[in-house]
Formats: sequence, structure tokens, C-alpha cells
Amino acid sequence: MNLATLSTVFEYLSSNPVIVIFGAGTIIALFGIVFGSLTSIFRSVSRERTRREIAAYIAEGSMSPEQGERLLSAGSDSDNA
Repeated sequence: MNLATLSTVFEYLSSNPVIVIFGAGTIIALFGIVFGSLTSIFRSVSRERTRREIAAYIAEGSMSPEQGERLLSAGSDSDNA
């Protein structure tokens, strides 16, 4: 893309602020959706890893099933609401 073409694009955008406003809003919304999805994925992976670790402790006998159940229910979303 040469300088003249870039200059033409900037002139067009500066004469149409509605395009800039909606373009910026779209970009912000897309970033919010992407980062929200990534946060949800990381939270789910972390929760599953914790469940596996607790199951391993129960299987090796260093934790009782009741203790594991209490640990898993302590972090449930229904308690935080």
C-alpha cells in the first residue's frame, strides 16, 4: 500500500466520523468477546485440573472422599452468587 492510497483512506475516514465510531465500537466488542472466551476457557481448564488432582489424592488415600467433596463444593459458583 503506497502513501497516496493511505492518504486517501485517511481523508475518507476523516470525512465520515460515523464509520470511525462504528469501526472502533466493533473492534472493542470483538476484543471483549475474544478475551471473555479465553477467560472462560482458562477457568474451565483450571477447574478440571483441580478436580483431577483431588481425585488423585482420594485414589492414593491421602484424602477421604468426604474431604474431596467438601473441597469441590467450596468453589462452586452457586456459593458465590
